[in-house]
Amino acid sequence: MGVPKDPGPVMLFAGMLSGDPGLMDDVEKNLAEKYGGIHYRSEDLPWNYTTYYRKELGEGIRRRFIFFRDLIVPDEIVGIKLETNRIEGRYLRDEGGEPLRRINLDPGYLDPAKVVLVSTKDFSHRIYLGSGIYGELTLTNIGGVFRPLPYTYPDYRAEETLRIFNSIRGDSVLLRRRSRTSA
Repeated sequence: MGVPKDPGPVMLFAGMLSGDPGLMDDVEKNLAEKYGGIHYRSEDLPWNYTTYYRKELGEGIRRRFIFFRDLIVPDEIVGIKLETNRIEGRYLRDEGGEPLRRINLDPGYLDPAKVVLVSTKDFSHRIYLGSGIYGELTLTNIGGVFRPLPYTYPDYRAEETLRIFNSIRGDSVLLRRRSRTSA
């Protein structure tokens, strides 16, 4: 018989999409204050994988990843997704009576074995976590490196994104070890 045990700490990150780098800077500062400072911040990468967000976010959409110093336990991710939705709501713009986002925030977590994204949208490969939030295994450790799965979003399949997450994967191993020894 298996014995339930604590999953241990994981590294929180947020993927940000916006056409406004200044807005991303402001939101990043807000998130850093709330979630314990920034461990790593990516460059703003061009994002042109689909036109899905163009109406909301405009032209020239950029992707930024931020990884936080303070580790979380995995079940905290539900509350974090609800909070990032509230933050998105603070920056809505009105276009003809239609509220449109100016920024998209996608929190998730990683540990040495996987990258998990959370969403409010259900789908066949997502698992319900609670409070209207679903989890998705987005990248998995195969042979010591993160690899995409058949349903992984195109921007998470991109070479630069994989490079970032594989680099942070090494950091997350060190952070997990440190958190165990400091507990």
